[in-house]
Amino acid sequence: MENQLKIIQNETNSLIHVYLMHMTGIWLLYNRLRSRRKRTKYTRSILAQRRRQGDYANLVQEMRLDPEYHILYFRMSREHFEKLARKVCPLLERPRTHLYPISATERLAMTLRYLASGDSQTSIALAYRVSKSTVCNAISEVCNALWRSLNTEYLKAPTTEQEWLTIEEGFSGTWNFPHCIGAIDGKHVTIQSPANSGSNFFNYKKSFSIVLLAVCDADYNFTMIDVGCPGRFSDGGIFSNSKIGQRSENEELNIPAPCCLPGTDNTCPYVFVGDEAFPLKQYMMRPYPRTQLDYTKRIFNYRLSRARRVIENAFGILASRWRIFRRPILATPEKSTEIVKAALSLHNFVKYEERNVPVLQRRYCPPRYVDTDDNGNIIEGMWRNEIGDASGIVGINQTGSNMFKKRARETREKFENYFVSDIGKVEWQNTSVHFGEQE
Repeated sequence: MENQLKIIQNETNSLIHVYLMHMTGIWLLYNRLRSRRKRTKYTRSILAQRRRQGDYANLVQEMRLDPEYHILYFRMSREHFEKLARKVCPLLERPRTHLYPISATERLAMTLRYLASGDSQTSIALAYRVSKSTVCNAISEVCNALWRSLNTEYLKAPTTEQEWLTIEEGFSGTWNFPHCIGAIDGKHVTIQSPANSGSNFFNYKKSFSIVLLAVCDADYNFTMIDVGCPGRFSDGGIFSNSKIGQRSENEELNIPAPCCLPGTDNTCPYVFVGDEAFPLKQYMMRPYPRTQLDYTKRIFNYRLSRARRVIENAFGILASRWRIFRRPILATPEKSTEIVKAALSLHNFVKYEERNVPVLQRRYCPPRYVDTDDNGNIIEGMWRNEIGDASGIVGINQTGSNMFKKRARETREKFENYFVSDIGKVEWQNTSVHFGEQE
């Protein structure tokens, strides 16, 4: 009998304990819910008008009927925008989780406007009636999708000898520099000070930046790029540590074997051309120092500067059309790298799509927009007046040692002698060099 009473008492105590624990849990949950701030609205009233008053619902749709303003707003025509959307939007699709989701095309429009105008993300958010975080996420996603969808077709490095020879034909025919397979230059893309980075991104211009190293062909299209190197590498190591420099040094670019210069028996390698910031290599030509130059060296410097001016103009077009480069990019170094790569791929995309448009009707790079050489007289392009002092993109300092090997010196001398020979000279070069002496 006593055992049964103990069993009943233990079961009763257990039930009471469970009951008390249950009631305590309910009480804590009740207090937690009661202490929460009640949400008065589902979303801000200004954002709720996106489908009626946002830029995408009104301004963008109106500009579809006005080609001129569409190009000013997006830096491309309606047809090119639609083609770009067909390439990029499949990478931006996501499961529907909202009643009125933001479409992939609208996110693409936000990003293009951000790149083209250089406006802050807050301005883009207010114009499109979305939150700033939405714009921030959209820019990151779209820039990544732009690079993945465009680089393999529009910014693909040459991989065959024939592709390199096609580029050489452009420099030889347009800029009178045979065996040139690209003009190379580098820029510091200014960014905001990264958190906890110390002086890693602090450059010689006293600003924070990432380095953009690029090669272009004779028609201002970028062929190879290397972006993301911290800005502190401003006075050495940029070229040698880049993928472009390493692949060139290791002969991994599949460049054609050296052959004779046109009309001569002098065997000469194919080369890139750069300014004084780059080291003299057998595959890299740089000008002679500008002191105590004789006639032949001045001619060489003049001919090289004509070919090298192409990359300067390519950067000029990039900074004037995509004005995100006009001021510091307010993003982390990783996201800034994505933005730069997206802008470069868009540059090549628009130029390629305009190749069949008559020259006088081109809007991205119209006539007189880049520097031209009229028989030795340099006529500066209109982009120089547009960008002025582009504080968001500045030149790099010296990228390597000035020491050079004997073979590199001999290669430069071959070009030097060729440019003053009867076969390799151009009729206006003497006038141009003498004009420089009079100055």
